[in-house]
Amino acid sequence: MRALDAHLQEPTPGTYVLRYVLDADLSRLRIPGTRPSHHVDGLWKHTCFEMFVRKATDAPAYYELNASPSTEWAIYTFDGYHQNMAPVSSERPPRIRVTHEPNRLEIEIRADLRGLPHAAEIALAAVIEDDNGTLSYWALKHAASKPDFHHPDSFVLKP
Repeated sequence: MRALDAHLQEPTPGTYVLRYVLDADLSRLRIPGTRPSHHVDGLWKHTCFEMFVRKATDAPAYYELNASPSTEWAIYTFDGYHQNMAPVSSERPPRIRVTHEPNRLEIEIRADLRGLPHAAEIALAAVIEDDNGTLSYWALKHAASKPDFHHPDSFVLKP
């Protein structure tokens, strides 16, 4: 893997457009094929792109969006750091567009999260699975000695 770029826009309050561009020899990575887009638990166990949104700077609650190159997705809320994870059913599920080239994967996620509290702080991350099944963890900031995307100090973007 050579590079991973992440781009985030919020064209309207509560609506996010995330674009991840992975520069790598894709033949050496496990990139799932396209499947019907629906909520799937456990996406973070394989190649997955993520956004974590803290609801308020001074509060521990946050939510997590997972998006797979398969176009499967998941949204969860947490009351605090790894506490009381609950799936969110969405009337407007994320729309995921994926483009492949031999050395480039682009995934664009359009997520309408207006039903959830507006973001105070955001963390962006990715899990990449190689052809041997080994996972690597990518984030704007790894706030702990081992990768932990939920760590409060990982939320470094302010919308």
